[in-house]
Amino acid sequence: MKDYEPVKSFLGEAAETYDRAPRGDEDEAVAFLAQLAGDGPALELAIGTGRIGLPLAARGVAVEGIDLSPDMVAQLRAKPDGDDIQVTIGDFSEVPVAGSYRLIYVVYNTFFNLLEQDQQVRCFENVAAHLAGGGSFVIEARVPAHLTGLRENQYVDAEAVEVDEVWLDVGRYDPASQRLEETHVSLTAGGVRLFPIVTRYAYPSELDLMARIAGLRLKERWGGWSREPFDSASILHVSVYGR
Repeated sequence: MKDYEPVKSFLGEAAETYDRAPRGDEDEAVAFLAQLAGDGPALELAIGTGRIGLPLAARGVAVEGIDLSPDMVAQLRAKPDGDDIQVTIGDFSEVPVAGSYRLIYVVYNTFFNLLEQDQQVRCFENVAAHLAGGGSFVIEARVPAHLTGLRENQYVDAEAVEVDEVWLDVGRYDPASQRLEETHVSLTAGGVRLFPIVTRYAYPSELDLMARIAGLRLKERWGGWSREPFDSASILHVSVYGR
């Protein structure tokens, strides 16, 4: 996607409307992470609007965050207790913080916002450098099976059809780079709005190899935050890595 920069997907209106549709599994995610965090501290990569970080902190876990977008962090700050979480603005693959953490986590497919394999490997390595003994690195991500069998590696899906607005999801996948170039399109009488995003997908086995390169190993893998079994029908995985 020409002239694309990852931060562009999380500025302005994209940040303002990010929380408009809850995922529905927030409570389960927070309970899962709180159990691993113990006494903490915890670090969320791409903390964004605090969808997970704030309720985790409300459970007594000392949460810090990293995010590339000041607009997303502004949404976090506007929420109750949003000023209590320390957030570093920067590239989460670099883990630009000091100290070590009992739990480091990245949720909702966000790990794939790192668009190069080297960048994803570097993230694992930097996480390992900040992971306390006995600590856990948790990734929630989609299994990219939905990208196989696409007609000419592209699609157009109707996300919502309303009286006054239509939302389309338009995507093109490059199997060689493992990148999905995607734009969410809003069509209204007032005009067209575009919300582009690019992701580099990887199967769980590739993530496991990245972990090994960083000196980590897979400890658990589930098909969801409620510890559903992970199998060939799973559309996402929650993977827990440690030493």
